[in-house]
Amino acid sequence: MNAAPMHVLRETARRSWLKTLRRPVPLTFSFIQPLFWMLIFGFLFQRFALEGAYARLSYLEFLLPGVCAMTVLFGASQAGIELVRDLQMGFAQRMARATPYAGWMLAGKLAADVSRLLAQAFVVGLLGAALGARLWIDWGAVFVSGLGVAAFAAAYASLSCWIALRTRAQESMAVFVHVLNMPLLFTSTALVPARQMPEWLAGVARWNPLTLLSDALRTSLLFGRMPDTARLLVPLLLLAVFCFAAARHAMEQAAED
Repeated sequence: MNAAPMHVLRETARRSWLKTLRRPVPLTFSFIQPLFWMLIFGFLFQRFALEGAYARLSYLEFLLPGVCAMTVLFGASQAGIELVRDLQMGFAQRMARATPYAGWMLAGKLAADVSRLLAQAFVVGLLGAALGARLWIDWGAVFVSGLGVAAFAAAYASLSCWIALRTRAQESMAVFVHVLNMPLLFTSTALVPARQMPEWLAGVARWNPLTLLSDALRTSLLFGRMPDTARLLVPLLLLAVFCFAAARHAMEQAAED
């Protein structure tokens, strides 16, 4: 088999999407967690007084962009689970050896994962609006934020795939998901503004990629303004490129096994 790179990418993405659509129950349940976060936390802390630029917002409105970002984080961190199954059955290795474009196989899987996570974030935004969150949308700003979402999803999905390719064990993926998600979530501004955090935690949050994404989504969805494009996209794109390069190298090594 010596397929063209784009054909490999397209068919791998198609296979990944078909596997998702054939198992609609896990996809449906992926919306229950963010819905619970908005229903429980959004209304439990509705009297939480926001300060500064967010003072006019309800807590549900403040929370919604953070939950969208959280949904992408949780989904991206699980991207390697499907790959572990393919590795354990030997399917991924056979496919990687059958084509000189193993990196394009990985890119196709990630393209499917990123597009799915973008769609999930969009649906979560609609759910939040249905619950009463008022949005003030500028579509140009939303497009820029969407690029940030895609870069963030690609970075963490690539990292998840790298872990899967290195360990080839479901147990290690479970550890990775729990070790990564909760610290990133609770040291970001997804749930609380930086100015209302302890000073040490606010300092940590400034370096958290989830903070970049949550704040950019708030700027574009709640204020109708363009986020700081360079501050958002440059670090997230660099992170995505670095993580993809590591995962691609691991994929090429898997082809040699």
